[in-house]
Amino acid sequence: ATRGNGSAGEDISANARAIRTLPLQAKFSQYGIHTAELRGEVLLAKSQFEALNAQRLQKGEQQLANPRNAATGAIRLKSPTEVAARRLEVFVYQLAYAADKEGQEIPLASLFPTHGATIEALAGLGFKTPQAPQERRQCANIEAVMAFAADWATRRDEYGYEIDGLVVKVDSLDTQQQLGYTSHHPRWASAHKFAAKQATTRLEGIEFQVGRTGAVTPVAKLRTVELAGVQVSSVSLHNAELIAQKDIRIGDMVLVERAGDVIPQIVQALTDLRTGAEQVVIFPTVCPVCAAPLERGEEEAVWRCAAPDTCPAQQLQRFIHFASKDAMNIDGLGDSLIERFYQLGYLRQLDDLYKLDYDAIAKLERMGKRSVENLRNAIEGSKKNPAARLLYALGIRHIGRTNSRQLVQHIERLEDLAAWKTEDVLRLPDFGPKAAEQLVKAFANPETLPLLQRLAALGVNTQTLDEERAKEANPALPLSGKSILFTGSLPTLKRDAAEKMAETAGAKIASSVSKNLSYLVVGEEAGSKLEKAQKLGIPTLSEAEFLSLIGG
Repeated sequence: ATRGNGSAGEDISANARAIRTLPLQAKFSQYGIHTAELRGEVLLAKSQFEALNAQRLQKGEQQLANPRNAATGAIRLKSPTEVAARRLEVFVYQLAYAADKEGQEIPLASLFPTHGATIEALAGLGFKTPQAPQERRQCANIEAVMAFAADWATRRDEYGYEIDGLVVKVDSLDTQQQLGYTSHHPRWASAHKFAAKQATTRLEGIEFQVGRTGAVTPVAKLRTVELAGVQVSSVSLHNAELIAQKDIRIGDMVLVERAGDVIPQIVQALTDLRTGAEQVVIFPTVCPVCAAPLERGEEEAVWRCAAPDTCPAQQLQRFIHFASKDAMNIDGLGDSLIERFYQLGYLRQLDDLYKLDYDAIAKLERMGKRSVENLRNAIEGSKKNPAARLLYALGIRHIGRTNSRQLVQHIERLEDLAAWKTEDVLRLPDFGPKAAEQLVKAFANPETLPLLQRLAALGVNTQTLDEERAKEANPALPLSGKSILFTGSLPTLKRDAAEKMAETAGAKIASSVSKNLSYLVVGEEAGSKLEKAQKLGIPTLSEAEFLSLIGG
């Protein structure tokens, strides 16, 4: 099984059997073990990755980005034969659980004194494991640990696999058991990440992109450079203040890194390499798409286009947000297809999505009969979504999924919000002035109410669902009438999954800590919300206590 979404994993048993370094049989019985849980990682060697890309190039297929993505994608392929062709490998790094024939758990420390001994045992059973002393080393003190880490940092590129760090573990299994776990990770293990890989390249220009809310974001266009296995040519510069703070100029040689080996960012401009030909970045005063003036709110670093109803860039992004997974979740209506429909004039107002001419779409290039039918079904199916999804899909600033769900609990239909005033919104728990102001402003817009009425006439649900109210009113539910908030990283649940479970149990999801909050569920790195809850005397729960409260 994979880690999946943090709540439920994917069954990849058939594909795992096709990985040659994973033995199909292992004599755990010699240790009295009938059931064992192993943990490990699926990897693709750099040499195999290069060979795979060479084969794909010959076939005219798209090149794979890096070994990590190639391995992740391969393990999810539908055909085990294709998985075998990728020549994946499995490194096993932990025996996490063992039980006897009666299903009784066997304390691992009763079988092996140390973590290193379990790795040796797994290797003896035929599993591929980190080998001592090159890939795994027992260190007597923290100085030896840091020396080992420093050594690997200098030769990581020589290793046969892409790595971003190493893991430091307490060796004694007895001590591991005493140290235990936090809500997020074992106290006996800690990841040591290598410094982010960096590269130098030239900043050739800056594009100013306009988002759904009118925010104008400068994007640096770089001379393409390879960074940690990825070709990087664009980096967000976020806002004018960041450009000024780092004194970034067009034509500069810049130092680029991938934060956490993932998100590219410009670390600094190399000012000592300037020739005098570099140009100071001049932030536009009008929208780069529609030429409307830009405005910036108090205490905001972002400049926004002042023509939300007529700016083509904002309109296009609004459609993309409307159809997105967290909003109306219209499967198959991706960004490129929305842009195509917009350019063809099919989409101008949000309700146009529900008036598409499917006969005309079927005549378009690369639009087969089945894909058109799937699109029609997805769009029709979205009409039945809960009203909270539609409210979020409207794209009102500061109105996210959580407070959309809260709002629908106080109205019969979305159209009712047109009569609300700022003070009405502020009476609700966890709504601040910014969210209240933006909600009232959106429904004061003369376009909003007619849009909702047109959507309702087309069959889109704008009314709160009966089952939502039934849940709220059902005293038998364990969290009926309670409000709950999650903070920090939970050990096994993703935030979305935890919130859905709480709602199913009758709870309302709060957006911030207040005296009206019933419970705060706390994960790792909880921060200021936990401090505020403690000051207010709000009961706090661990993930395990939360699951127990809702009946497991």
